[in-house]
This record gives sequence, structure tokens and C-alpha cells, in this order.
Amino acid sequence: MKIFIGADHHGFEDKSKIEEYLKSLGHQVIDEGDKNLDPNDDFPRYARNVASQVLKAVDNFGILLCGSGQGMCMAANRFKGIRAAMCWDEKSAFASRNDDNANVLCLSADHLNWESMQRIIEVWLNTPFDGHDRFERRIKELDELG
Repeated sequence: MKIFIGADHHGFEDKSKIEEYLKSLGHQVIDEGDKNLDPNDDFPRYARNVASQVLKAVDNFGILLCGSGQGMCMAANRFKGIRAAMCWDEKSAFASRNDDNANVLCLSADHLNWESMQRIIEVWLNTPFDGHDRFERRIKELDELG
């Protein structure tokens, strides 16, 4: 699986851990920034970088981190075809993939520890989209909103 990752200064250290973890699972990981710790960086550029790459192929996925996770989620969801999900536990990760076919996972660097992130990522990556008619219909409706 090809996974694009991005983080602002809040998630910079966790991004490196996530990259190592994903590579250990055999995934191809592409770092979309920030490449250097910059306490004055702004998250929207990393959300744009990741979202743009995810949209290039159906089997591309993204993971974004910022302080709350919410800013990255809001920025990524501005791109038609991106279904970014803010996940805070395994249950929300499962639902975001199973029900909503999320293609970008957003995490809070300030509120989640590494063990929680790892469990969320594991569930998110291993949960297939259910594909039920009602879920497909809702995703289509989302794409028609904007």
C-alpha cells in the first residue's frame, strides 16, 4: 500500500515513528513534509500535499498529524474525493473505513500517545470498506456537495 504522510511541528516527531512503523509492515511511505522541524510552519500545506497525492490513485492513502488533528482534517476535506477522518480510538478508526471509506487518517499529536496512534493506524489500515449500498450512496452524496 502507498501511504503519504504529513505533519506540522506538533506531529513532526510522531510522523517519523509512523513512517518507521508503516515501513516495518511493508508499506511504501512517502513523506510530504515537513522535512525539518519548523515551529512556525502551517498545517494546510501538508494537508494539500497529502490530499493531492492521495487523489492520484484509488489505492493511495494518507495520514496527517497536527496538534488537535482537526485542522488537518478540515484542510484535507476541502479536496473533492478526499474523505479525511479524525480518529481518536479504534472504534472511530473502524467506522471511518468500514462505513465511510476514509482515505486519509487524521491524528492528534497533542492528545494521543504513540501506543494509541499505533492501535488506531493498525485498525484503520486493516479495515476494508464494507461497500454496502447505503454507504456507497452516502459517499456519492458527499462528492455531490461541493
